[in-house]
Amino acid sequence: MKMEKLKEKFTGFCRKVGKKNMMIAGAFVVVAVALIVAISIFGGADDKGFDYSQGTGLKPDSTDSTPTGTDANNTDSYFSTVQLSRQRNRDEALEVLQSVVDNDSATETAKNEALAEINNLARVMEAEANIETLIVAKGFEECVAVISGESASIVVRSDGLQASQISQINEIVYEQAGIMPTNVKIIER
Repeated sequence: MKMEKLKEKFTGFCRKVGKKNMMIAGAFVVVAVALIVAISIFGGADDKGFDYSQGTGLKPDSTDSTPTGTDANNTDSYFSTVQLSRQRNRDEALEVLQSVVDNDSATETAKNEALAEINNLARVMEAEANIETLIVAKGFEECVAVISGESASIVVRSDGLQASQISQINEIVYEQAGIMPTNVKIIER
């Protein structure tokens, strides 16, 4: 009896919301999950990063170390793995959003929202690519940038960041994405 009542409520909810809106919600969930996965990749406990609450930007436990041997291979693999994973997640999200745009039964509002999200993803992807290119041009071996809303995580390969390098990275992120330095997390790998 309870199961039938629950089933009726769910069916009524689905009719009320509609397939189109369910598809839109699903698309946004996929995009959100893709961004969360990309950001979670940068959350390693072994990363050397910067904490601006201390004033200097350096984490109290930061030490200089150069990857050697197996660590160097892991670092090489890290950057390529992150970039590949990020691209795969974005491709899946774009595919879902494009399916909403291409769906003849989708409302104009749903199509417009999907197109807006596609444009937003394209802007973020362009900003990340520009940031990575400009940071590498400043002399860093490798870089991965991940923008999430009003914050950014930047992972660079370095033997120890100087204050001037931190400033350069923050300036590049601000110029390309408009993200304030207090919302930029720089991680040395």
